[in-house]
Amino acid sequence: DWRGDTDELLDGEGTELGKVLADLAARGVEVRGLLWRSHPELAHFQEEENLHLGEVVNQAGGEILLDERVRGPGSQHQKLVLIRHPDREDDDVAFMGGIDLCHGRRDDERHLGDPQAVAMDERYGDRPPWHDVQLEIRGPAVGDLSVTFRERWEDPTPLDHRNPWRARLTRRVGQPRHPSPLPPMLRDPAPAGPHAVQVLRTYPAKRPPLPFAPSGERSIARAYLKALWRARRLIYLEDQYLWSEDIAQALADALRRSPELRLLAVVPRYPDQDGRLTGPPNRIGQQAALDTVREAGGDRVAVFDLENEHGTPIYVHAKVCVIDDVWAAVGSDNLNRRSWTHDSELSAAVLDETRDSRAPADPAGLGDGARVFARELRLRLWREHLGRGPGDDGDLLDPVEGFDAWRRTAAALSDWHEGGRRGPRPPGHAREHDPGRVRPWAAWWAGPVYKLLVDPDGRPRRLRRAGRF
Repeated sequence: DWRGDTDELLDGEGTELGKVLADLAARGVEVRGLLWRSHPELAHFQEEENLHLGEVVNQAGGEILLDERVRGPGSQHQKLVLIRHPDREDDDVAFMGGIDLCHGRRDDERHLGDPQAVAMDERYGDRPPWHDVQLEIRGPAVGDLSVTFRERWEDPTPLDHRNPWRARLTRRVGQPRHPSPLPPMLRDPAPAGPHAVQVLRTYPAKRPPLPFAPSGERSIARAYLKALWRARRLIYLEDQYLWSEDIAQALADALRRSPELRLLAVVPRYPDQDGRLTGPPNRIGQQAALDTVREAGGDRVAVFDLENEHGTPIYVHAKVCVIDDVWAAVGSDNLNRRSWTHDSELSAAVLDETRDSRAPADPAGLGDGARVFARELRLRLWREHLGRGPGDDGDLLDPVEGFDAWRRTAAALSDWHEGGRRGPRPPGHAREHDPGRVRPWAAWWAGPVYKLLVDPDGRPRRLRRAGRF
C-alpha cells in the first residue's frame, strides 16, 4: 500500500483497519504488509500514519513493514490485498487497483465523500468526494499477484537503506531492517472465469538493483502502447493526472493513425494541492499533454471532470483504460512517466473470452468483437457519471453516440450553472475540463520542477536515450 490509516473504517464501527488486521494476527492468521516509508506529515505525506499501523498490527503478531527500497524521488505506489487459504487455494481472492486503505477513500456512487476525510485543496470541501476503481480477482492470476508480493518482500536490500537517520527512528519502534521469511508458496487457484488476466508492473532501474527486475520493469507501459496501437474507435480513460510527453505522443499517434478514433478522458478538476507553489508543477504537464492530443484529434478529443449533486468537485483517483470495448486495464498506475518508469506500480489487463452481441458487435472492425467485461466496465462508469439508471445506456453502446451523449450532458449542466442554477439540476456529474493555462510567471520554473521531481524518468539510460520502454 501507499498509505494505510489505522482507524480507517472499512464498513462501519468495529471495522477499523488496524483492529481488523490485529484481530486476524492475534488468532494466528499470517498478516504481512509492505507500506511505503513515505515522508513526514509536515511535508503533506504519511510516514507517521504508516508507522502507526505497523505498530498496532505488529504488537498483535503481524508483520507490517515500512519499505524504502525505491528510487528517489519515488514511492511504493502499488495497492494490493491478497487473501490466501492453505489447502483451499480455490477460495483465494485478491483486490488491486487505485484504492489505498486510508482516509478519504470510503465513498460510493453518490460521491458525498469519506467522513474520515483527507486534507485537499479547499475547493473539494471539508469532506472531499472521491472516485476510484478496484478489481476483485480470482483464479490463477492470484498466483501471479502473490509472486509480485513475494518478490518485493524477499528483496535482500535493507528496508531502510536510503536514510540512516530515519532508519534509527524506525528501529526504535521495532521496525526491522529485513522481513522475516514467508510461509511456503501456495499453488495457484484453479480457473474461475472466462477472463485472461495479465498482471503488469512498473519498477525503476535503480541502485542497488531489484533482484527480480535488475534493469527495472515497464510491462505496464508496453501493454498500453500495444493496446493503443490497435485502437480504432474509442479510447476511454479515467486518470488522476494524464500528463507526460511520452503518453501524450502515444495517444496523439493513435488519433492520427485512425481517423474514426475518439479519445474521452475523465480527470480531476483541480490537483489535490493547488497552491501558488504546488499547483503549477502539477498542472503544466497536463496542459502540454492536452495540447498535444487536441492538436492531433481536434473535436475527436473530449476531457471532462466531475462534480457531485451539490456542485462540489469529485477527485478522480481512478486509473482505468478501455479500448474499443475489447481491452481493459485497471491498476495503481497513472498516465504519466512516473507511473510508467519510476514508481512501483501494479495493474491488470483483462481480456474477456465472452463476446457482447449488442451492436456495434465489433466496434474496431478488426474481428476482435466487443467483450462483455470491457463493455460493461465502460457502461457502468458512464451510467454513473452521466446520471443514468440501470440499463439506461442504449445510446451509449456506440462509441460515437456515447461520445456525443457526454458532450450534451456536460453542456446541459454547464448551462444550468451559468443560468444561475434555476430549475431542476440536470442529471449527471460531468463538466467540460477547463483548468485554464499556467501563468507565464509560473511556467518558467514549473516546467523544470515538473520534469525533475513531479514526473521523473526511471528508465535505464539506453532506453531513455532511445525513447523506448
